Amino acid sequence: MTVHRIRPLTLPEHWTPAEALAVFEMIDLLRDQIWICYGHDIQQELREQIDEPDTHNDQRNPTSDSAPPF
Repeated sequence: MTVHRIRPLTLPEHWTPAEALAVFEMIDLLRDQIWICYGHDIQQELREQIDEPDTHNDQRNPTSDSAPPF
């Protein structure tokens, strides 16, 4: 399984509301197109990730079966 790291993202703070909306709409369209092309593959990948939980997480947190720490 490939582990993807999320890099911090800093958005510009100088966009006008119209610019922010345009970017938002573009991301929405991109998401739709990715789903059209890869939806089945994405679903399969998600199933595989659920079936093969991250074993590293279990090693770092040996009390994962216990009650939450809050």
